[in-house]
Amino acid sequence: MNDRRGITLYLHVHQPWRLRQYSVFDTAQRHDYFSDGHNPAQNNQQIFHKIARKSYLPMNALLQKMLRKYPDFKLSLSISGTFLEQAQQFNPEVLESFKRLVATGRVEILSSPYHHSLAFFYSLQEFETQIELHRQAIRRIFGVETRVLANTELAYNDQLAKWAENHNFSGVLAEGWDPILDWRSPNYVYRPSGTEKIGLLLKNYRLSDDLAFRFSNRNWNGWPLTAEKFNAWAMDSLQHAPLLNLFMDYETFGEHQWSETGIFDFFESFVGCWLNNPDNTFYTVSEALSAQRPVGEISMPSPVTWADSERDLTAWNGNDLQSEALRYLYDLESSILSSGDKSLISDWRRLQTSDHLYYMCTKWFTDGDVHAYFSPYDSPYDAFLYYMNAIRDVRWRLSQQIQA
Repeated sequence: MNDRRGITLYLHVHQPWRLRQYSVFDTAQRHDYFSDGHNPAQNNQQIFHKIARKSYLPMNALLQKMLRKYPDFKLSLSISGTFLEQAQQFNPEVLESFKRLVATGRVEILSSPYHHSLAFFYSLQEFETQIELHRQAIRRIFGVETRVLANTELAYNDQLAKWAENHNFSGVLAEGWDPILDWRSPNYVYRPSGTEKIGLLLKNYRLSDDLAFRFSNRNWNGWPLTAEKFNAWAMDSLQHAPLLNLFMDYETFGEHQWSETGIFDFFESFVGCWLNNPDNTFYTVSEALSAQRPVGEISMPSPVTWADSERDLTAWNGNDLQSEALRYLYDLESSILSSGDKSLISDWRRLQTSDHLYYMCTKWFTDGDVHAYFSPYDSPYDAFLYYMNAIRDVRWRLSQQIQA
């Protein structure tokens, strides 16, 4: 047991291969679903360079500075395989900057499905393949092993924890959602229901979302958020608990919250403010799991995620468009894998990336605004049409193989 108060900072790094405006007239003619079209909103290379300039490169430089300055500063990352592909292809310096962070020994990388898919809930065999593909990529690029699992969008249930324990993971990350926790706090290590050895770290969504979503909102009663104010909130949250799990998208820094909001200066000041107290520290996720024993058991029979107000899978499968897309996608699995066609298999796996389904969401109000912000398309229906055209072409390519 470690009696120091610790922040577990987890940042999720991901970029999807966005579909271009792939029309029905392209099917059986062109198979370049993910090529960079004329529309900047779907140009993967342009988007990657923009976010690299605004977020990846400046934030990695700041993290490197913090790691040099503060021996107790640590963090954890999950990095999708699709991000790694784009970094290698479009901007190798971004990948090198992440490699420098990991080389310090104080930045842990977590396991996740290579293609940022929801395969665990649709095909266990495909999920296991993507976990292994991801572990191999992390081993090859960074020279490290992964020990903790962060599923796509923190999508979690009891079965995922049992799978993780059976596959020798030491822990899993999940959302600390109130209806699940009831009176309990997310600021402890828990034991997933039905497991014996594995630990569960839960996101403190209130303080995490203060940074990820509310930081620059001038209508928020916490604005402006200063390092001193947030430090006081963090200390108050840990009056009787050992861990503050701050989980968010990496792109919070510089992309979702622009540099002009002061997010980088805030982060640098907060780290210094927090570590100015000798009783405070930072943990990697593995260190947090080792430092604290589970205080109780948590059960999540149904999937819980970190997205939308419902915190379930409805951001990706909540309407008929999404359900139909998922059905067609996973109905192809056996035929695609049996084909042995590497290009076809690669395209099918890229089509599993959860972002494609997210863009089809038809929720309104606050969640709808968030979905619209991230979508490169004019409407969910456009996203569905381009996606189904690509699926249609994948099926045509399969049929050509069979005829041959």
